[in-house]
Amino acid sequence: MANNAFGIDLGTNNIKIYNRNDDNIMIEKNMIAIENKNTLFAYGNSAFEMYEKAPSNIHISYPLSNGVIADIKNMETLVKYFIGDLQKGNTKPSDFFIAVPTDVTEVEKRAFYDLIKGANVKAKKIMVVEKAVADGLGLDIDVKNSQGVLVVNVGYETTEISILSLGGIVLSRLIKVGGMKFDDAIRAAVRREFSLIIGGKTAENVKIALKELEEEAKAAKSDFITRYCYSDEERVAAIEALGPDPEITRFKGLGEISPDEFKHFIGPDIRLEQVSLHKSDQVKELLEYYMGKNTMERQNFIINNLVIEEDRAEEDETAETAI
Repeated sequence: MANNAFGIDLGTNNIKIYNRNDDNIMIEKNMIAIENKNTLFAYGNSAFEMYEKAPSNIHISYPLSNGVIADIKNMETLVKYFIGDLQKGNTKPSDFFIAVPTDVTEVEKRAFYDLIKGANVKAKKIMVVEKAVADGLGLDIDVKNSQGVLVVNVGYETTEISILSLGGIVLSRLIKVGGMKFDDAIRAAVRREFSLIIGGKTAENVKIALKELEEEAKAAKSDFITRYCYSDEERVAAIEALGPDPEITRFKGLGEISPDEFKHFIGPDIRLEQVSLHKSDQVKELLEYYMGKNTMERQNFIINNLVIEEDRAEEDETAETAI
């Protein structure tokens, strides 16, 4: 029978551990609370609940910083307790695969290996895996493709951008910009607009709430009735059918249509018009005029030939009211 295996992704803000034995992923805050400098008080999500409101004798911290281990002792403690929670009394040795950023030194990579070894979790085998490759495999991407795949991992403090090809990493960069920048921007906006000072925990909750609101808005938008009109007559009929104050969007060309909107154009009701080109047609001159560098000429043409239209449905309603 194969050994149980754990896949560990240590992030500054969150720690994710995959347990092959039950095919589950544990996601907890990578945070620890120490009482009186040497006693473990809480860890993971429990420590995060105390963050920014703990008494002075309890110190809460992140053992990781900018993708590398900043506090090896507390990090070992976290790994030991998290693995202990997942093993549920099972003391058999397990294999451990730990994902590390590509753009770190060999000494820093060795620290991740020593972390598992020093956590006393009965490791039978310890494998250090480059995070970009692990991300690609986790996303079910063909990392052996010769064409190349771009993988972007946005963390709390850092973002890793990598190009994978033929099972390896062609190029990788670790930049010190991540989700914390969003939290800082939220804190700054709240302070500027409302003269309130909020902490990092509150800013993160606001960020999560904004994401949920965006998803709700998308769901609500999907309930809208959309009519695509190809003539003035169709536009007037749509306004009358949809009721007062419909949202009207005019597309000048395909470049202004989003992919979600464009997909509705392709179907059984698609409108097609045949276009014929002849040798005598001045195609080159037309393309140069409409797509060339003569921006001012086209702008002046639009201004000189601009026609202001008013919705006929509104005109008819005004006339009926006057009568």
